[in-house]
Amino acid sequence: MSGKQNTAVLAEAAIEHERLQSLIGSMADGVIAVDDDIKVVLYNGAALNILDTNGTIKNRNLKRLLRLYDNNGMLVDIERLVRSAERATSNRDLLLHYDDGSRINIYLSIAPVHLGYGEAGDRGFVLLLRDITHEKSLEEERDEFISVVSHELRTPIAIAEGNISNAQFIIKKAGGDPSILNALNQAHEQIVFLASMVNDLSTLSRAERGKLTLEVSGFNAHQLVRSLVETYQHDAQVKNVSLRADINPHLETLSSSELYVREVLQNFITNALKYTEHGSVIVAAKPHNDGVLFTVSDTGIGISKADQERVFDKFFRSEDFRTRATNGTGLGLYVTMKLARLIHADVSLESELNQGSIFTIFVPNMH
Repeated sequence: MSGKQNTAVLAEAAIEHERLQSLIGSMADGVIAVDDDIKVVLYNGAALNILDTNGTIKNRNLKRLLRLYDNNGMLVDIERLVRSAERATSNRDLLLHYDDGSRINIYLSIAPVHLGYGEAGDRGFVLLLRDITHEKSLEEERDEFISVVSHELRTPIAIAEGNISNAQFIIKKAGGDPSILNALNQAHEQIVFLASMVNDLSTLSRAERGKLTLEVSGFNAHQLVRSLVETYQHDAQVKNVSLRADINPHLETLSSSELYVREVLQNFITNALKYTEHGSVIVAAKPHNDGVLFTVSDTGIGISKADQERVFDKFFRSEDFRTRATNGTGLGLYVTMKLARLIHADVSLESELNQGSIFTIFVPNMH
């Protein structure tokens, strides 16, 4: 390369660098780029505001700048957190502590990048920081409201469900008007749905507020799967769907929260039965990497690729008319993911429209 060409390339690189600096500087969110040694190589003014500093932070170690704590008040090893980011990750449950004792809620996004041109560039990470203290305050008020409402609704719903059940029994026994019995059956179905929604809201509220307690014990995973299949056998028979267990004979005791594992599997099973009109639902379990791999597979309507990306989102329900034909809050799978994270479990989904779905959860032993 000639001298002129080399100068032109350097000039173009300098212009690109200025454009990048200008772009980053105009962002409202704090941006910090660090190298493989987790030292700052690039940042913007918004980052300085969040860090509450006026001086330069270039070449400083990130650990000395970001004192982040989790919801339990434990100091987060930011260097380890950044290095463990193999792909773009985010976290909304962190607190940034300042020297004067004040603190703010932080949204943190970490993305591994190459700090040069193409794959040949040095490896590094880009961090995005946002003050979400106000958002968190609003969320806490909302969760408090949901908690109070769901608690207050339990008693009237239970009374209504009991009275409707008694009325159904009396009408049946007396051979009353079929239209009245049909109306009572519909009312009972809706009150049961309402009770289920209140339960979901209550669990959601506790999960969002970090009020869910984790009780770890050893339990028989084989027996758990068997009992769940027995519990939902009647529902499967009503729909003329085959429900069966496929359990590895070498399955041993699992050390985790039996309550949360049961709730997760219950959600998967009820969803599978709800959206399967013919065929089968299989609940499987086998030992895997110092834990148990559970799968719930069905031959139901399946989930589109677009919906698979949102199926674990809060209040999400597919626009598929077959999904809309059934009652649902859009909370079940969201709560399921919350519970899975509490027990350090990994959840995955495989599905194809009209071919069924497979929900998988790996539950590690919690020692």
